[in-house]
Amino acid sequence: MSYVIEQIKPEHDVNIALIIKQVGAEFGAIGEGFGPSDPEVDAMSQHYNDASASRYFVASIKGNIVGGSGVAAFNGSNQVCELRKLFLLAESRGLGIGKKLTEDCLAYAKAKGYKQCYLDTLSNMTSAIALYEKLGFSHLEKPLAGTIHNGCDVWMIKQL
Repeated sequence: MSYVIEQIKPEHDVNIALIIKQVGAEFGAIGEGFGPSDPEVDAMSQHYNDASASRYFVASIKGNIVGGSGVAAFNGSNQVCELRKLFLLAESRGLGIGKKLTEDCLAYAKAKGYKQCYLDTLSNMTSAIALYEKLGFSHLEKPLAGTIHNGCDVWMIKQL
């Protein structure tokens, strides 16, 4: 099945917010301390742009948004970025979309001069963790200082 990946636009905001919240709920990422509750979720296109050295990509199949992923500075760092909000609808998993979204995020981060990419996730997101491991992320014993997602229990980092 073919899909299209593009940089987020304002017209994508409503659909990607619904997906982030729906998939977050599917995996128990509900409430404060989890990405789906971040204030940016309802207007992703306003928070991810070149001016802030960040980007969010959305994936669509037959014109319908099925998920997305982004990358942005970790706590304002110009050395460490964070892979953010990789969420895909169930019917779009297993098609290579998550891998392509992550690769696009990492390529963007490297082009922006970041040296490391951090992420936090949940241990029940086993497919995502397996993907991150395949892409060269290694596990950390604790989150990086300053993370706002204190509900997560898996922390990983990759050298870019």
